[in-house]
Amino acid sequence: MITRQRLAAGVCALLAALTAGIAFPAGAVADETAEQAAPKVELVLDVSGSMRARDIDGGSRMAAAKQAFNEVLDATPEEVQLGIRTLGANYRGNDRKTGCKDTEQLYPVGPLDRTEAKTAVATLAPTGWTPIGPALLKAADDLNGGEGSRRIVLISDGEDTCQPLDPCEVARDIAAKGIGLTIDTLGLVPDAKTRDQLSCIADATGGTYTSVQHKEELTDRVGQLVERAADPVVTPVAVDGAAACAKAPTLKSGLFTDREEFGQQRWYRVEVQAGQELRTSVSVAADRAVNPDYGVLLRAVTVHGREIVRGEATGNGRTDVVSTGLRYPKPELDDDSDKPAAEVVCLQVTNSFSATAGVKTTPGMPLELTVDVVNGPDQAGDVASFGLGRGWWLLGALVLTGFVAGLLWGWISRWRVAVWRTN
Repeated sequence: MITRQRLAAGVCALLAALTAGIAFPAGAVADETAEQAAPKVELVLDVSGSMRARDIDGGSRMAAAKQAFNEVLDATPEEVQLGIRTLGANYRGNDRKTGCKDTEQLYPVGPLDRTEAKTAVATLAPTGWTPIGPALLKAADDLNGGEGSRRIVLISDGEDTCQPLDPCEVARDIAAKGIGLTIDTLGLVPDAKTRDQLSCIADATGGTYTSVQHKEELTDRVGQLVERAADPVVTPVAVDGAAACAKAPTLKSGLFTDREEFGQQRWYRVEVQAGQELRTSVSVAADRAVNPDYGVLLRAVTVHGREIVRGEATGNGRTDVVSTGLRYPKPELDDDSDKPAAEVVCLQVTNSFSATAGVKTTPGMPLELTVDVVNGPDQAGDVASFGLGRGWWLLGALVLTGFVAGLLWGWISRWRVAVWRTN
């Protein structure tokens, strides 16, 4: 006679076998993604004397930077190799030649020991000069080697004090080497000269510039840039949007960059086949001082001007990048349909930024447009449209396992009741 313990053990073994056999087919996990080279990021922090200024949410610029670093270090993806370099952290004297050599690697680029990195950052105190150019040259050397993406995130509150080594020319030289290194810059409560210099550095390597007035902005933006390094490398393509859809460039799936002046409209065209879905997003960055209360509008319209769908976002002065997106699924054609198989969709990007007094309105603000044309939800095999991706088999396994478990448990319960009655 089968005992209850042996029956329960058999049921558990059967359920485990069902789950393993259905949910994890041989090779499914191993073949999911190929091994990729580790991305590298170096955070370059200005520790010059001006970082003592107490104008970020009632605290010093240095305190805001330390808090941001601590939170970013906690959230850094495991696959990212991260390092930290300082400029102006050690020399307190007035000798310009010595001050312009004051840059050192605080934490080497490699696997991250969060405790060690935080301890190193905690020792920093605002000290000396602002040798941005020399620091960028050294940071590029720190990131040398490897096949993964490479990114420098420069955080500064002032102009380089080591001319004639122009940091903008340094960035251009780095870009000319073709090593695929991107420099993103963040200006802490910047003046016009600092903003221009940091924007120039970022533009030279295809990076981004962000003006920072608050601690949350600094933490969020540095975190975004570090996480971006872990994304697959996509080289943005420069494109020149038009003032009307009829003259707009036709785009394929990809990442595109443009510039948009204050209050300007930019138009682009995308061809969408029947049964496909257009997914697109846009970000417009305020790389100079702007008035509060602004927005970005992204519209998909027909060539005849009829609106299909729109996405919009607003800001109030506490962020320098506004992003929005939209999706448009084009239905499959009926067999007897006489409609054209493809449709030209016009994308319109409009912003409501306005410049503060004395701020230049040209060139336009950086615009980043992502276009993705994929098989629509009703296309065979596109299970990802339901938000499950390749994990559909796991859901199916759980449903089937639950069904089998319910049947077995019901049978066991009936057997136990029968045994109890006979006793």
